[in-house]
Amino acid sequence: MRRQPATAIPAAIAPGPFVLDASRFALAKRQKLGGPGLRAFLGIAGLWGLTEVQRLLVLGLPPRSTYYAWGKAAQAGAALTLPVDTLLRISAVLGIHKALRILFATDAEAVAWLRGPHAALPFAGQPPLALVAGGTQDGLMAVRRFLDAARGGLYMPPTEADPPPLTDADIVFA
Repeated sequence: MRRQPATAIPAAIAPGPFVLDASRFALAKRQKLGGPGLRAFLGIAGLWGLTEVQRLLVLGLPPRSTYYAWGKAAQAGAALTLPVDTLLRISAVLGIHKALRILFATDAEAVAWLRGPHAALPFAGQPPLALVAGGTQDGLMAVRRFLDAARGGLYMPPTEADPPPLTDADIVFA
């Protein structure tokens, strides 16, 4: 079978997708976000009860000495330039935390959801925290996308952490 020769793309076709501007990863922008981002991460990690190993995995496994130097600089308000990968991971954690605060009435319920087994497809019976602290950006983003979808109204199967559904007997007219 003979192949047709390639033809030129007509000028009427719209240009391709938006190209990411590399300046958004500039040193000055990373310096501006590093300290506040890490302080927020440390607060959330404390709230979620993450161990040192889990914290390191969430951040992309920096050396322990680097992690502690970052923490010390962030707490002191000193200039801190984090790698782009670490900033992206912190951004995912902030998104997860925001979604949990919207979906659950208390932090305790949110943490219980993170730590409890979940039957939804991305988790396969594992706690969502297993993906969050699995060491990959994909795991972090899978949990963030799941929670963002739940926030947007897509069905989230109930877990043991969820309150029981209301029945007709729970509805009282005064």
